[in-house]
Order: sequence, then structure tokens, then C-alpha cells
Amino acid sequence: MRRRIGRPDLALLPIGAYEPRWFMEPQHANPAEAVRIMQHLEATHALGIHWGVFKLTDEGRNAPAEALSRALAESRIPTETFPAAESGHVWEGA
Repeated sequence: MRRRIGRPDLALLPIGAYEPRWFMEPQHANPAEAVRIMQHLEATHALGIHWGVFKLTDEGRNAPAEALSRALAESRIPTETFPAAESGHVWEGA
């Protein structure tokens, strides 16, 4: 995708509905995978979407946002570059 369309300014990446992995892995990225996707795309910013509105799978409501924070810290990416967007979040750009 990166080679075909270029480097996105903003990537909307799902971070929720990923547990249990044995069942959800083929359909849903977990937060650490979303961070890797952002890196592969070389996106300037990302928003973590598809989490916290409805209980669809086994992880807790705030688990995706917490796991995203950990994955960003491990990758040394500033959290303001890839926030977990709450329902109704408005992105104002950078």
C-alpha cells in the first residue's frame, strides 16, 4: 500500500476487538500490530480506532488504549503521534 499510494499523513488503524488471538488474529490487529502497520506505512500520524464503544471480544474496555501506550513506548514513538481516539474524537491535524 505504501508503495502504491505513498506515505499517508494520517492512518486510521483499528486497535480493538483482538482477543482471543487464536480466533481474532485473522480479522483484527492488536495495538502492537497497529504500531507496526503505522511504521510500515511511514504514516506521519495515526489514530487508534475501533475500540471502546461496544464489548465485542474478550479484552477489557480500556485494554486497547493501554496496550497502544505500551507498544508506542517500546517503539519510542510519541503518544501524541498515535492517540487512541475515544468515540467522538476530533483530529485537528498537526
